Parts: sequence; structure tokens; C-alpha cells
Amino acid sequence: MPRAPEAARRRLNDTFAGLCAIPSPSRREGAVAARVSGELRDLGFVVEEDDAGAAIGGDAGNLLCRIAPPEGSDASVLLCAHLDTVDPGDTPIDPVLVNGGWENANDAILGADNKAAVAVLLAVARRARAQGLPCGLELLFTVAEEDALVGGQAFEAGRIHSPYGYVFDQASPIGEIVMASPTYYRLQADFHGREAHAGIRPQDGSSAVVAASRAVAAMPLGRLDEETTANVASVHGGPAQATNIVPARCRVMAEARSLDEVRAEAAVTALVDHCHDAANDPECACDVDIVLDRRFAGYQQRPSDPEIVVAEAALRACGYEPSRITTGGGSDANTLRAAGLACANLANGTERNHEPTERVSVVALEGMLDVAIALLDEVAR
Repeated sequence: MPRAPEAARRRLNDTFAGLCAIPSPSRREGAVAARVSGELRDLGFVVEEDDAGAAIGGDAGNLLCRIAPPEGSDASVLLCAHLDTVDPGDTPIDPVLVNGGWENANDAILGADNKAAVAVLLAVARRARAQGLPCGLELLFTVAEEDALVGGQAFEAGRIHSPYGYVFDQASPIGEIVMASPTYYRLQADFHGREAHAGIRPQDGSSAVVAASRAVAAMPLGRLDEETTANVASVHGGPAQATNIVPARCRVMAEARSLDEVRAEAAVTALVDHCHDAANDPECACDVDIVLDRRFAGYQQRPSDPEIVVAEAALRACGYEPSRITTGGGSDANTLRAAGLACANLANGTERNHEPTERVSVVALEGMLDVAIALLDEVAR
């Protein structure tokens, strides 16, 4: 399959750099959403924004743009990317080209996760306006994906008319197709003890920090088996400065996930049990309140699923050998599939997402555009 024209590839890179330079951590995607919707409307397309922003406490909703199929065709496909990134903090994002790849000149994320895919979807829309497409297309740009997919979960999937779709949100070499993704649980445990003067009456207090630390120390964490992981992300408790107070409050944030639903439940149950055991220990004598949230459901794809067959054909047409993989991460594909829409998550060629050394090569960025166009050709067939 011929590559996209030089002008389209140059515009793709410029668009990508411009998008990355706009900070858009979860729930603060307003500026980048305005940029994306503005470009689509300038092309003459209608963009619908839902009320997900208000529902999740953000400043932008999910964006949906429909491009009609050519006359005589009813084939259509969904392409999806998310507008948010993990929080870059106060460090600005200054995209620069280094050795054939985009990086942040500063010590922070680049935002290629997932703005590389956003830029590709905009490039496909420009192609649709300039020369048409072989099938209908729905473009979905979600918010707050990095916060356990809450933006996509607020989207009404019934608004999608296409029989299946693709998410470009796997940070690995182009050609990889995610065949399985985990079920994910988030745990918040609030330990409640009793304050006392640490130097005069420590025996009258009960330390929530001690109880929390014992719970964490007993938890099975890290990679539990080939399909299951558990992690403690943070422990916060006690007064900010004083050391002479037995702390009465401490919060533990943790998670468990597995490709196997039963193992996911077993892993998070173990975290809960250790919190209760530590709180009930006579040496701690604390109460604990636990909030357990099943944030998204896992899935398993079959090689015969139409979206997989089409994806593999498109990848081969672009010179990539398809590779079926599993992942420990979630994406909007989890949410869309849970809502009943067939959807596959494809690798986008980005590297080291969520890290200060995040990068995407120009070859991968442009290759993703070629794959997106090839997907449309295969859908039309």
C-alpha cells in the first residue's frame, strides 16, 4: 500500500507537536478538546460533545465526529483516541525531534500517549475532506482515560453506529494487537486510630500509620502470577510537620488486576483482608473503612473476530507482521467492549509512556497513519 503523501505526513508531525504542547491532564482537557473540535469543524464536520465533563468533574466532554460513507456503501468503522495524558506537573512540554523521534526537551512526559493517535485521527479527517474515504467513519475522542477510563465510561456507546472499532492506545511496536486486557480493582483504605501525645501518653493512642504500614507489609504485591498484579500506590497519614502526635488518620491507595476475573477478585480480596487484619490487631486497635471499586472489566478476543481479521489484513498491507499480545493495562477498548461494541486495541509505536523519556519515532507516527487508512480500505472490502 502506498504511504500517505509527503505533505500529509509533514502536517501530521506538525499537528502532533502542537497537540503535545497543550497540557491536558485528566479532567483538564478543555484546551486540547477545543483544538481538536475546532480543526474538525474547520474541515466542515459536525462535532458533538457529551456531558461527561460535568459528570466527572472535568472541563471537557467526549467528542464524537461522524463522516458519512460514500454513496452506495453502508460500511462504517470507529476510530478512538483519548485526549488526556498523565499529569506532567509544572514542567512544560516542548516537543523536539531527536534522532528521528519526538521527545520532550524538558524532564517530563511528551504526551504521545495518546496524542500520537489523536493526530492520526485528525489526519484521517483531513484526508476524508480532501479526497473522500472508502467507508463511513466515526471518530471518538475521550477524556479522563488515564483515570481508570472514567471519561469513556460516561460516554453513551449506543451513539456509535459502526459495528466495530479500533483504539490506538497500546504503547508498543506497530503490528501488535491486544487480545486480552485485565479486570481492574481500585482499593481505598482509611485507617482511624486515636490521637495522643507521642512523648507523654503514647500508650493512650492508637496509630493509624502503624496499622496501615502493617497491612501494606503483609500484602502480596508486584507480579503475583503471569496474569495477575497488585500494587500499593500511596500511603498518606499523620500531621504534616509535628512528630509528637500519635496519628489518628492514614489512607492507603492500592490496586489489583488480572486477565482472569477470578484471580483479580482473589488478589483484591487479599488486600482487603490484610487491611482488616492489621486494624484488628490488638497492638494497633484501629478501625478501617474500605472503598472497593471495580473500575473496568477485562476481555478476551478471538482470532476470528472481524475486527481482528480486518486489523491483521491492514497491518500486512502496510508491511507489518501482526503479533497477538496480552496486556496488563486498560484502554477505552475495555469500556467500549463492556458496553457491547466490538473493539480492538492496536499498538501505536510510542515508547516509554508515562515516563520522562517518553518518545515516538517519526516512522512510527507516520506508520500509524498508514495503518489507519489501510483499516478503512479493509473495512470497505
